[in-house]
Amino acid sequence: EVQLVESGGGLVQPGGSLRLSCAASGFTFRSYAMSWVRQAPGKGLEWVSVISRAGGFTNYAASVQGRFTISRDNAENTQYLQMNSLRPEDTAVYYCAKFKSEFAYKTVPELSDFDSWGQGTQVTVSL
Repeated sequence: EVQLVESGGGLVQPGGSLRLSCAASGFTFRSYAMSWVRQAPGKGLEWVSVISRAGGFTNYAASVQGRFTISRDNAENTQYLQMNSLRPEDTAVYYCAKFKSEFAYKTVPELSDFDSWGQGTQVTVSL
């Protein structure tokens, strides 16, 4: 059974930083590209970032480009999202998402490209 467990969320002031983690199990982690997706209060799901299987390719939504960094450790079956210079508009539940197809990768994936999600971790940016 695929399991994705996010952690690392919390309350942070504007300009602060957080590092999210996603621990994966139940599948061959190194064979799948991964992403982060978020949902702000009252809004739909928004794709945030993607990373290829070996981590050599990454891409970001324009709203987080230059502030967020995605990474992964295939030996630990974990992916990360380092979030710097956080803004109130970054407030959301952040989800880890696994690509549906082994070996697939898209620079800008669609939500339909994913088949498994974590339970999410809340990030709140506020004074």
